[in-house]
This record gives sequence, C-alpha cells and structure tokens, in this order.
Amino acid sequence: MAQLPEGYQPITIDLVEDYNEYWIKTPRKAADYTFTNLWGWAEQYGLGISFRQNLCWICRTKPKLCFWAPAGAWHEADWAAHPEIEQGASLARVPLEMVEIIEAHFGADKIQRVETRDQWEYLYSQEELAKLGGNRFHKKRNHVNAYIKTYGEDYRCLDYRLPNGIEDMLKLQTEWCKWRDCEHSPSLQAEHDAIFRVIGNWGRLDNLVGGSLYVEDNIVAFAIGEPLDKETMVVHFEKVQPDYRGVYQAINNAFVRNAAKGFTVINREQDMGEDGLRQAKETYNPIGFLKKYSIKFK
Repeated sequence: MAQLPEGYQPITIDLVEDYNEYWIKTPRKAADYTFTNLWGWAEQYGLGISFRQNLCWICRTKPKLCFWAPAGAWHEADWAAHPEIEQGASLARVPLEMVEIIEAHFGADKIQRVETRDQWEYLYSQEELAKLGGNRFHKKRNHVNAYIKTYGEDYRCLDYRLPNGIEDMLKLQTEWCKWRDCEHSPSLQAEHDAIFRVIGNWGRLDNLVGGSLYVEDNIVAFAIGEPLDKETMVVHFEKVQPDYRGVYQAINNAFVRNAAKGFTVINREQDMGEDGLRQAKETYNPIGFLKKYSIKFK
C-alpha cells in the first residue's frame, strides 16, 4: 500500500461538511463521489483527500497510488496549477463531462481517454421503476405482486431516532453476510464493513434515506440511498433475506415509490464488471448511463 501523498489527509467523518462544500459545486455528481461512498469505503481503498483552490482531490492508495476525478467547481479550476495533472499522469473514474472540460482546457490531442465500462453508473426512470408498467416490466411486476399477495407490504421508512430500525438493518446485513460467506470473499467483506460503517453513523450523514420491508415484524429487506441532485436519487445498498419470493423486486419497487418520490432518475451505481450483476441491472431497462473514463495526459 502506498502512503498518502503530501497535502492529503485520511477521510474522516468530521470532514463531511468541508467536503460537501466542494461536492455541491460539482457539475456532474457521480455516486462514487458522495461522501457516503468515499468515507464508507475509505479503509478498503486507502482513500485520502486534499482541499485546494476550487477542487477537492481524491487519491486511492490500495493496492497502489492512483488519483480519481476531483470534486468541486470544474469550470472555474486552474487545472494546470494542480500537480495531479502533468505529463504522463492519469486519472481514474472520470465522468464524461469532466473529460470534455479537460479536453477543452488542454486540447483533445493532449489527452488520452479510455472507456471504463465497468464503472459506468446505471440510470433509470423513477416513474418506470415505481409503476413497472408495460411488457418490459412484466416479470418484475409479477414478482412484486406475488410478494405482496403472499406477505403483504409492510414498508417502513428509516428514521434513526425511532427504535429498532438501525439494529434491524445491521442484523439482516450480518445474516446476509453469513449466507454469502463474506469471510472468504474480500470484496463482500469490504462491502459489509462499509455498510456497518454507514448505518452505524446514520445520524451524522444527513442526506441518507432508507427503508425496510417487514414480514410479521421481522425485517426481510432494506435499501439505503441519498439524493445526488434535485432530480436523481442514488441507491447505495440493497440487501434481502432471499427465502422470500419476490423480495428483491419488492424492496426495489417500494424504495423507489417511497424514498424516491418526487425524483425523476434513479442511479443504481456500477456493475464492477460482474456478469451476474450486469445482467440484473440490465433487466430493469436503464434509460442511460453516467459514463466514466480513465484519462492520461500525453
């Protein structure tokens, strides 16, 4: 693992307000760059941040040092003044909109861009996922209807001030991790740790919203997300007790209808190149992608 470069500091929850000052100014808000994701996965990736001028730079040190796209006022930045940008340097997870700004600033011939399809974030119509109408959603609708017919629909919005909600989510996550044998999967164990970190500090992450499904007062599914902007709700985590028929589709639909009411776009993050996850995300008929690239300065 590389050490944090000079001028960078570890991401701690005490930096949430400082970071959000830059996040608010970011023209294209990707799920990767919410404070929830950065802080939740900070230990897994060895993340650090550096506040400078109009940008908040982000670096990853595990397994080796690399830089991600910065948050902040991209259009106002003096890009050439930042040491992260120099001949031979590269940036990862760069939204298309920032690629275009960089190319306009330095010249497209000075930048090599490469699609990173595994990092593209899936975008869906909130209305479509809420209504599940038409032939394209026939199977999803049947699963949701079967779940409700069999188990009812006891959906509860999460409020950390109410009893049991947080504890129930953590209990289900622990059971899910045993079922999936997280101890023998570094990636699942890292996600488990991130979920515990985020849920356990719910009251300090002001933007989070969540909801759970219950059957006979036992939690069987939960989803956690937050607004990216006025139009888009991102879903960070979604876990279920798989023994309940249709529960995957039911929590997806219930969360969109309740927590994402009033939004127009649902961002369900990337598939990380996992075939099964990609297939599952594609079955919900995305309306587009938040495209990301790696770029290298020639």
